[in-house]
Amino acid sequence: METQLVYAVGVLTFVIGALGVLIRKNAIVMFICIELMLNGANIVFMGVSKFKGLVEGQVVVLFIMAIAAAEAAIGMAIITAFYRRRGGIEVDKADLLRW
Repeated sequence: METQLVYAVGVLTFVIGALGVLIRKNAIVMFICIELMLNGANIVFMGVSKFKGLVEGQVVVLFIMAIAAAEAAIGMAIITAFYRRRGGIEVDKADLLRW
């Protein structure tokens, strides 16, 4: 029963993040939803690691957290530059590849 609950929470967290990325137009909200998706995957990996007694899931979570930290730094820098250049953070304004 506990394993199913952990999997359900992880999958629900991932699905909420995926829906947020698909539905929302604000770049910061989409950025937060991507982080939510990564955390949903982390929950599932940690659940598998705990219930099966393996260390590999925890190692994968550590790598995902490192990648998420780098993604947060780079993503916020891009969003800040986009806001300064275009005056808004709606992704509809990002229709050109050039500034």
